Amino acid sequence: MTTMKSMKELLMQKSLAPDKRNTKEYQAYGNMLAEELGDDKHRALYIKLAKNEDRSLLEKAREHVKKSEKALTKGRLFMWKLTQLKKELR
Repeated sequence: MTTMKSMKELLMQKSLAPDKRNTKEYQAYGNMLAEELGDDKHRALYIKLAKNEDRSLLEKAREHVKKSEKALTKGRLFMWKLTQLKKELR
């Protein structure tokens, strides 16, 4: 019979090191976007978007990219979808 471990114990086993680039929440979100989209070259852009844009729009664009299997450049598709969502809002 296995016993359930606490979340603290699980995290201690993983020995996750904190990312020194992230001091604010929006920086962590922007870095996560850049990594998920495979676009580390434009990391600063994603951090700026995370700071200034509506998070729900960013999430909708991110979900669109995740659903797309044929996207060659995920960063470009993300920016296109974000622009489309902004136009729909106006």
